[in-house]
Amino acid sequence: MRADAVRNRGLLIEVALDAFTHEKDVTLGAIAKKAGVGIGTLYRHFPTREALIEAVYRTELEKLCDAAPELLETHEPEAALREWMNRFIAYITTKHDLKDALQAVIALGVNPFEHSRAKLVEAISLLLAPLDATTEPLDVMTMLVAVAQNGDETQAKRLLDLVMAGILHGAGRTAR
Repeated sequence: MRADAVRNRGLLIEVALDAFTHEKDVTLGAIAKKAGVGIGTLYRHFPTREALIEAVYRTELEKLCDAAPELLETHEPEAALREWMNRFIAYITTKHDLKDALQAVIALGVNPFEHSRAKLVEAISLLLAPLDATTEPLDVMTMLVAVAQNGDETQAKRLLDLVMAGILHGAGRTAR
């Protein structure tokens, strides 16, 4: 894609994320207008509303999973894992906010979550490797989902501290 097409696609996804998480019945025309592009540009990138919703979801998933190696390059392993877990909580919150929009995609027989689990487990595995943790990545993901669904930010922080302590204990380390 040309640079302007990539930029427009990114803008549309960014605006759509905000719109779908804050407005129940936002129109595609309103999303295009907020992104500063014409409706034809939106439809060239996303032929249906559901295609746009799926792209929003997949983009958020990719941002989260792509953050794992970046965090390991810029942080100590424990700090990288904790920062990623904080981002995972934000991702789950966004996914919850997109629930109604995602239901429309699922109703059409598309499974936007098809590759999510494998990508998330891969990212968690990458983050656990330098810690020599014995914790199963899928177990970590399950705990993080439970923490995220709690809804209490203060308690979520405490629960993440417990998750970290458990992971570090399994690696023969102590939490800092």
